[in-house]
Amino acid sequence: MKKYFLPSLTAAVLTACAPTAKTPTASTPPAATTEPTTQPAVPNWQEQAEAFLKDYSAQYQRLYTQSSEAEWRSNTHIVAGDTSNAGATARANERMAAFTGSTQNIQRLRELLEHKQDLTELQVKQLQTALYNAANSPQTIADVVKRRIKAETQQTEKLYGFDYKYQGKSVTTNDLDELLRKEKNPLKRQQIWEASKAIGPTLKEGLLNLRDLRNQTVQALGYPDYFTYQASDYGMSREEMMALVRRINDELRPLYRELHTYARYELAKQYGVKQVPDYLPASWLPNRWGQDWSAMVEVKGLNIDPVLAKKGAEWQVKQAERFYQSLGFQALPPVFWEKSSLYPLPKGATYKKNNHASAWHMDLNQDVRSLMSVEGNTEWYETTHHELGHIYYYLTYTNPDVPPLLRQGANRGYHEAMGSLMGLAATQKPFLAGLGLIDPKTQTDQTQTLLKEALNYAVFIPFASGVMSEWENSFYADKLPADQLNARWWALAKQYQGIVPPTTRGEQYLDPATKTHINDDPAQYYDYALSYVILFQLHDHIAKKILKQDPHATNYYGSKEVGQFLADIMRPGSSKDWRAVLKEKTGEDLSARAMVEYFQPLMTYLKQQNKGRKYTM
Repeated sequence: MKKYFLPSLTAAVLTACAPTAKTPTASTPPAATTEPTTQPAVPNWQEQAEAFLKDYSAQYQRLYTQSSEAEWRSNTHIVAGDTSNAGATARANERMAAFTGSTQNIQRLRELLEHKQDLTELQVKQLQTALYNAANSPQTIADVVKRRIKAETQQTEKLYGFDYKYQGKSVTTNDLDELLRKEKNPLKRQQIWEASKAIGPTLKEGLLNLRDLRNQTVQALGYPDYFTYQASDYGMSREEMMALVRRINDELRPLYRELHTYARYELAKQYGVKQVPDYLPASWLPNRWGQDWSAMVEVKGLNIDPVLAKKGAEWQVKQAERFYQSLGFQALPPVFWEKSSLYPLPKGATYKKNNHASAWHMDLNQDVRSLMSVEGNTEWYETTHHELGHIYYYLTYTNPDVPPLLRQGANRGYHEAMGSLMGLAATQKPFLAGLGLIDPKTQTDQTQTLLKEALNYAVFIPFASGVMSEWENSFYADKLPADQLNARWWALAKQYQGIVPPTTRGEQYLDPATKTHINDDPAQYYDYALSYVILFQLHDHIAKKILKQDPHATNYYGSKEVGQFLADIMRPGSSKDWRAVLKEKTGEDLSARAMVEYFQPLMTYLKQQNKGRKYTM
């Protein structure tokens, strides 16, 4: 998954280094008479909050920028055996964590929030954000934070340093993914799948230790557990978040049930298996966790790889910028072109870079960059539009009405929704025809296109908001016992995805830990599920209400009205409640309605295909 970048506050922590804000003392006006005044001055809490926030924000922005710059070097200039970048990044993150989690800052934030009825809404939101950030590294328990950071570093090293083996040879996860997309022999598929899960047991001890440390860290600021802490960023309790993701699963269940039945029969046919299983063996699917089945379908007529290869990588980035400009957004600032790392390194380069696409808001101001390795192909074409979605979100909420602390998405899912929305818009047929990337007369199978999209978007929801969210909720909040970790995972996979392991997976395995996010981006995977739901709500509104076009065949290009609609959502950052923003702009609350409607034409086809077949979900 593509994550936009915020510097981690998770490097080792030193002693608190934050000076307390100079709080002005309210002075009384000169008395009208010579009588001595005995009434003490009433503190002006708004003035005090403003003074504190001014000082805090300046420090925060300065340290955030230093942390971003260090992280940028660590990601764009990797030299084997050279630890100087890693050391500089650790020190920058230590300073950031020590400031945001400083005891004095926590005390002052709490004191000011005790008087929130006397403060402005914007002040309260900033103070709450600062206190939320503090809970990730509170210096009141500096030793626990230090241990957690060290444990996270060790877990990440294990995660990325593991040597995967298949048929006696070392392989990468990319190799395993490629094999799972192509291999037709069920026995070989099982071996490939098992090879991809071999890392699990090596991560068990570290993960259990991290659970305790993460829970203890946030408990210092009054959160019962780490899952509750993460959900609170949405202004929701843990119970509210779980009710929301369960509702989304229920709304998509009829579509998923059809896709599940279709996949069981189609894959059994593909693999030459006579007895169609009631549940999908995990090793049958083209993805290690069964979260994306789109590789099952090839759509003829929409292959734009040859055209893009001729146009080259730079054209794609410039074209994505032209798309945003056609909607009324400004040209990208010069710093984007000067400092981004957009293309693969030249052959013979003496250093490496992280090839995972990301967008960076370096200074919470105008310094925006992207880290990509763009090549002339469809995947990078979509990714480029996606990453620039994040970049334009940064630029739009960087305005005088949004304080630096609130320069982030309306919620974590909104950022991904914006990126994915533009990726979807840029791959629709009328859009591609308008750019001359395909012949407008090209015949494409609309049903197959929808099926491929459903096997990506719809199939992802039960995994993200079902299996992942339920398992981490059990793990952090319900203190899932160490001897039930794998059993719980597979019970959820069967319940939500209708997927079972190809062989018995006892507690000697730890299959949930093979998913990166369980280790190093914990307890927030529902972000991605919510982003898909928001994406379809926004797309539905744009297609039907603004463009008056079929949602399956839109062309946003050149529509200033679409640009205005998107800018109005982006502009407030997180200064407005995300639910209010969605309701105000689309007229409805968060709901999978638009997503279900989008795939409605596919339901007729699937029901026809599944006639006489056994449903097991």
